[in-house]
Amino acid sequence: MNDSKPTGKKTIALNKRARYEYHIEDRLEAGIALEGWEVKSLRDGRIQFSDSYVLLKDGEAFLFGCLVNPLPTVSTHISPDPVRTRKLLLQRREIDQLTAAVDRRGYTVVPTAMYWSRGKVKVEIGLAKGKRQHDKRKTEKDRDWDRQKNRIMKGR
Repeated sequence: MNDSKPTGKKTIALNKRARYEYHIEDRLEAGIALEGWEVKSLRDGRIQFSDSYVLLKDGEAFLFGCLVNPLPTVSTHISPDPVRTRKLLLQRREIDQLTAAVDRRGYTVVPTAMYWSRGKVKVEIGLAKGKRQHDKRKTEKDRDWDRQKNRIMKGR
């Protein structure tokens, strides 16, 4: 008998737009400080993640622009703010590395995914460089070719 709980990662939201707009070179896992109503909303999948970004300020990391819609049954004694700034929980050396890369080398820090890990919400953040227009066209062209290739192979 196997009584152990599954420890797999269950995805809450993906930021496909970040993969389209940026070359993501390095990824980190960060915790996120949430309120109770936000956790319940995330369990229900009420999140819009595509326009969010990470800001590094005063040795801390914050997630901006992430919209978590409250459930209609949220308690009456609080007033939920769906687009509030949420603090990302990273170690000091990780924040220092990110800050150095952003300041010195011109990188951007973008959130790429949000998922459950052992009952806690984690955010995957990526250290990214912006793509040029021709890079975006090449990505779309490659994606279309892969689709066509799969259709051709499936027909045989």
